[in-house]
Amino acid sequence: MYVRDAKNRDEAWLLDAIERLGLDDVAFRSRDYVIAVDEETGDRAGFGRLRLHRGDDVERIELTGIGVLPEWRGRGVGAHVVERLVDTAAAEGFETVYVLTDQPDYLTQFGFEAVDTDDLPAALSDRLEEKREFLGGSVVGLRVGVDDFEMPDRLREAFKNADADGSDGDDEGGPEEPTESAEDFGIDPETATYKYDTGR
Repeated sequence: MYVRDAKNRDEAWLLDAIERLGLDDVAFRSRDYVIAVDEETGDRAGFGRLRLHRGDDVERIELTGIGVLPEWRGRGVGAHVVERLVDTAAAEGFETVYVLTDQPDYLTQFGFEAVDTDDLPAALSDRLEEKREFLGGSVVGLRVGVDDFEMPDRLREAFKNADADGSDGDDEGGPEEPTESAEDFGIDPETATYKYDTGR
């Protein structure tokens, strides 16, 4: 499992997943997203984005649109999406990342702290009202310093071993090796002679 920047070809999948999970897609741009991908199957498991807000001559960065497909939950996928986004914000020169969420307990485990509505930057205060209309009145503001973000060890380990069925790949006897056939190598077993044919 790894997290990568979204590509243009991910746009349809992202829009479908956002709708399926009932998430906010305001000002959608696929290039703002990162996507968690299973390196063995290529299946996309989760995503999130950074959204830039300008105001009072100061730019603020918001982490938003975090979603994990139901079959991948509990495997550290969301945690690694959040980590990648915080790292991206740091690389772009931001010292603080904000998030407006109705699930603050999930994010406080990484070091995010509550922000009073009155202390939110103006652009994010306006955004808070939008999100409360969309998700309900329980949305609150949080922030974390990029150097204060912490990844719990249990989530790092879960992500290393993640797969869609929720098992960790440590079943007795280990994972079953795939059986390879002649067709896997482009050989037609009906006509192949298995001699050293150079085509001359």
